[in-house]
Amino acid sequence: MVLAEGVSKSFGSNQVLKSISLEVKRGEVMCLVGPSGSGKSTFLRCINHLEAVTTGRLSVDGQLVGYREAGGKLYELSPKDAARQRRDIGMVFQRFNLFPHMTALENVMEAPVLVKGTPKAQAKARALELLDRVGLADRSDYYPAHLSGGQQQRVAIARALAMDPKLMLFDEPTSALDPELVGEVLDVMKGLAQSGMTMIVVTHEMGFAREVADSLVFMDGGVVVETGPPREVLANPQHNRTKAFLSKVL
Repeated sequence: MVLAEGVSKSFGSNQVLKSISLEVKRGEVMCLVGPSGSGKSTFLRCINHLEAVTTGRLSVDGQLVGYREAGGKLYELSPKDAARQRRDIGMVFQRFNLFPHMTALENVMEAPVLVKGTPKAQAKARALELLDRVGLADRSDYYPAHLSGGQQQRVAIARALAMDPKLMLFDEPTSALDPELVGEVLDVMKGLAQSGMTMIVVTHEMGFAREVADSLVFMDGGVVVETGPPREVLANPQHNRTKAFLSKVL
């Protein structure tokens, strides 16, 4: 589903990603872990072309992301074409980014109606179904200000799912939440994984990674230091840098 080949990203003279090559199979859950500033979130943003890669190539479902190839050269897509491509990739951020003037239901309905032209009645029925799926059927008429952080994040997940994405990206989805609210969001993500959704998750939740992920990638300094089955990497890391990081977080 996702293929990264030698992906590098620089901001001016600061190289944030250094030749990242990774593969995520359809239906797989990959967790990216590592210290702050290691490039995890930047890599995630490159996958849906919120950031343009400096060198290398990224493909989702066999299609180049953000570029088209002609005569052996890559040409960046127009913002409109990139946005059209982005419809197939759902993303959930640390901050919930809900529209404050819209109810939970309206937040979930908005993109299918506006972007896909889905009839309102159909979008509403689907939105109600998704709110029920994330455990918020009884909160559909609430505005974000009247929802807890965990509830807002679950609305954000429902909103991303409303576009029927092939791939879901999660950028530290629980890091802004109070500890007692983390579990309700992780439970929704576990359900998604069990349903076969392909997911890439930047997280500090090692229990979630151990239980749900198919692969664990440890990044530091813009490179992939270590990758493997989560239980193996967490129980028996091979690299000193991985050992040092895990000794602080486990």
